[in-house]
Amino acid sequence: MKFSLNHLYALIALAIAACSMDAAKADEAHAVKLYNTYCVQCHGVNRDGNGINSASMAVKPRDHTDTKAMGDTPDETLFKAIKGGGLAVSKSVLMPKWEGVLNDDEIKELVAYLRVVSKTSAK
Repeated sequence: MKFSLNHLYALIALAIAACSMDAAKADEAHAVKLYNTYCVQCHGVNRDGNGINSASMAVKPRDHTDTKAMGDTPDETLFKAIKGGGLAVSKSVLMPKWEGVLNDDEIKELVAYLRVVSKTSAK
């Protein structure tokens, strides 16, 4: 079997793509862990705003499965809401700011994960 330079390039491209997919899966797994640690109490295990704390809250937490509402929300707004809390985006004071707990990369991972949960694309 003759192995050409084009075959080598194709194998390298496949390897890079596989590594990228593995990295994306790792980022999503980390985001799931972060969500389950910091968000699920209010936003719920189903990501629908019905967490254990939501029953006693005056303002219902955001339903992250709501494709329309989440699709209308830019990534920058989601990032600001997580980092600076609800007041940073003129929303509920009950949404705490996670700045100092989560770094910017972790917040970006959460924003990307919210896009998966809501079945929306980045804005």
